[in-house]
Amino acid sequence: MPHTTPLNDPALATCYHCGQPLPDVVDHAAWTVAIAGVSHTMCCPGCAAVAQTIVDLGQESYYRDRTAYAASADGAQQLPPELQLYDNADPRFALDEDSRESTFTVEGIRCAACVWLIEQRLARLPGVDSAQLNVATEKLYVRWRSDACKPGDILGALHTIGYAAYPYDAGRHADQQQRAAKTLGRQLFVAGLSMMQVMMYVAPSYLAHDDGTLDDSMASLMRWASLLLTLPAICYSALPFWRGAWSSLRARALGMDVPVALGIAAAFGASVIATFSGKGEVWFDSVTMFIFLLLCSRYLELRARRKAGAALERLQHALPASASLLENYPASRAATIVRAAALAVDNIIVIKPGEAVAADSIIIEGRTSLDLSLLSGESAPVPKNAGDAIPGGAINAGGMVIARVTRKAQDSTLSDLVKLINRAGGEKPRISLWADRVAAWFVAGLLLFALAAFGFWFWHDGGIARAWPIAIAVLVVSCPCALSLATPTALAAATDNLLRQGVLVTGPQTLETLHRTTHVVLDKTGTLTWGRPVLQGIQELGAMRADFCLQVAAALEAGSAHPLARAITNAADEAGRQNWSAGMLTETAGCGLEGTVHNRRYRLGSAQFVAGISGLPPERIAADGVTPVYLGVEGQWLACLQLHDGLRPDAQETVDYFRRAGKTVVLVSGDDDVLARRVGDQLGIETTVGGYLPADKLNFVQQMQRRGCVVAMIGDGINDAAVLGAADVSFAMGSGAALAQAHADAVLLNGRLGAVADSARVAEHTMRIIRQNLGWATIYNVTAIPAAALGLLNPWLSGVGMAVSSAVVVLNALRLRKGR
Repeated sequence: MPHTTPLNDPALATCYHCGQPLPDVVDHAAWTVAIAGVSHTMCCPGCAAVAQTIVDLGQESYYRDRTAYAASADGAQQLPPELQLYDNADPRFALDEDSRESTFTVEGIRCAACVWLIEQRLARLPGVDSAQLNVATEKLYVRWRSDACKPGDILGALHTIGYAAYPYDAGRHADQQQRAAKTLGRQLFVAGLSMMQVMMYVAPSYLAHDDGTLDDSMASLMRWASLLLTLPAICYSALPFWRGAWSSLRARALGMDVPVALGIAAAFGASVIATFSGKGEVWFDSVTMFIFLLLCSRYLELRARRKAGAALERLQHALPASASLLENYPASRAATIVRAAALAVDNIIVIKPGEAVAADSIIIEGRTSLDLSLLSGESAPVPKNAGDAIPGGAINAGGMVIARVTRKAQDSTLSDLVKLINRAGGEKPRISLWADRVAAWFVAGLLLFALAAFGFWFWHDGGIARAWPIAIAVLVVSCPCALSLATPTALAAATDNLLRQGVLVTGPQTLETLHRTTHVVLDKTGTLTWGRPVLQGIQELGAMRADFCLQVAAALEAGSAHPLARAITNAADEAGRQNWSAGMLTETAGCGLEGTVHNRRYRLGSAQFVAGISGLPPERIAADGVTPVYLGVEGQWLACLQLHDGLRPDAQETVDYFRRAGKTVVLVSGDDDVLARRVGDQLGIETTVGGYLPADKLNFVQQMQRRGCVVAMIGDGINDAAVLGAADVSFAMGSGAALAQAHADAVLLNGRLGAVADSARVAEHTMRIIRQNLGWATIYNVTAIPAAALGLLNPWLSGVGMAVSSAVVVLNALRLRKGR
């Protein structure tokens, strides 16, 4: 019989999950999980996360039927069996038949050392293809092979090095971040209080020196009091360093917490020995000051990470959880609250003022204004009327409207953005990987150097009186964290800045590559121009009248999303479009459409393309600032539809910026060569080519790359997917459904071409900040470590230097969040 009564008694003062005593030093009441309708208390956030996971998986019977407590989630060596409840069949991990991927929240992230340790541990796990932890958002992206690994193995590997993890959930992630901030705040307070009290007790010994005004018994009493006051800082405030170092050693890696923990342990241990023996120096004041200053630095780093990832987190939390469904519209307007994820296409929903749009929809009744600031960076509300499309995630800033769902909530515009954000954190730029490798080797070299310094001074002075404090100073003064923080903090701050301006960076190398770009390649339609052409006129080339030709063209273009197609169908709608349909449609990318209308075969597109069916030489019309679209039928030309698309107001400014920056600007268009050159001449672009199909554009960019050019490509993302993916760095003009198909390294959510120039300015500033940070970290370590080894810095001054070094790097990086 299972021993259910003693194990499942909620009145016991032990952790309901692992059976460990509940701690008194923290507010453990916050770590509760509702199991079978009863709230149970956990000893730590790790156990709480695992218990909540079991509940979420519908496995509450685990607690009812268990015969023993689970292994502690706070560091047990054995893998808890409940972590194996996750398997590859879970739809949250689906990628393809052979691979799985997911974003996890990891609890207990303290600093860059945790990032390095977690990634190194998972990299050694069989079946894991990639594991990247975003230090700004504290989320872990993992991709693994389903035949060699399962989610439980990943969670178990993290568990063995002291971290609890679970699939990302916005609410739980926010709660975890809040708890972590509160815990660090308490540790900082205790360390500060200990430091001030210890300073009061050591001050008399510093002031008295050796003049005899402080007798031995009073000096001994001061030491014992300092020891007792240092214990809270050692046992509680320094926990992040002890845990980090222990996790590193258990994973057989030299993390950045190792020299910190060794320095604290060495200084405290020597001080305790001196207190008991009554001989030698004590450094209780240095120990408490070091812990306090380093916690200050980490608290600042934590705040910086949260600020740097603030815009990304706002998007994550903006996904609405519920919607008001009208089940019997229009017969009844009674609304039922349902989960947003349960909405289906063609459901009718009501969107009240102040609510978020649960899914992409079309307004069928009412008028309002939408706040699109989260989606596009546009601060002014955008008016919307009946018949207008509205994106999921937008905020209703006007009156109540009724809308018909066009895409499921999980496929909404905002969900697409969130997917791109997760992709953005999936890899690291080269410069960040370099810094991580340097920091890892730096720790090993530092430990050897500290040992060598100790050996030299022990030999030089014939004892440890001077060798010990010098070795401590060497360990304490170093700052490998500054090296690892230099790049990710700056990149996170820059990404946050750009997102607030309407630029979503999705590629890991975007800013780094954009900074060293030599050539900027621009598409024309939808990029330099608005992409919203209008029909200016129709020139008849055959026996058919212009209005008949327009109706045929509209029937062929009815299912196309191309800007030129929308211009033709809109013109036909205004003229009273006939309900004609086209059959046997085929599309040739970059050329046009072919289909059957009223049993006749028509072609619509470029002159060369239409000539293939008309059997006549290409008919060309003078294209004076317009885009010609030709219509032909078997054996004859029918019409030339003349479309005009105006330049964007910021096109000239963007081209001028890149020219002043020394970049070569190139215009490559699928439109007629004459029209493309006219636009290029108008903007002052020296190299302009037209009439290029998508394959031609791709070949053009690849030829430039073979000549050593670093190419930035800017396109509308509709027909440019291949060339956007091939360019060294690419920008796509953002628009609703196209976001999910984005192959670019960045998406211009606000559709403003000038944002590319803004991104280039931010990239330049970011690389300058990163060089400053890496330079400062290098100069500091190269100067401070030898100074400590020569005995020029004592332990407490070394602690000040290390804390200041990390703070300088973080504060310098945060400058990237400000300004445009």
